[in-house]
Amino acid sequence: MTTYNVELSEDTLRLNFGELTQNDQIVKDAAVRLEAMVGSGELRGGQLLKINGSVSIPVAFVLAHKISHLYGAIGYFDPKLGK
Repeated sequence: MTTYNVELSEDTLRLNFGELTQNDQIVKDAAVRLEAMVGSGELRGGQLLKINGSVSIPVAFVLAHKISHLYGAIGYFDPKLGK
């Protein structure tokens, strides 16, 4: 099990927290997963990427750093907003 789950489903990147740990480990795990997805061609880039799921602020920075240059626009929905 990982501390942070990142999966691509069609044009949506689905995120959620996994195993409970400190944020520094979650950031490392998210970065490794994103690098693997870009390296394998799973995240190839395009006009729009949708992101759906819970994210901490440090993980949001990692997401922006790793994939923002691949897409023309990125839309994000965090389901816990508004609760």
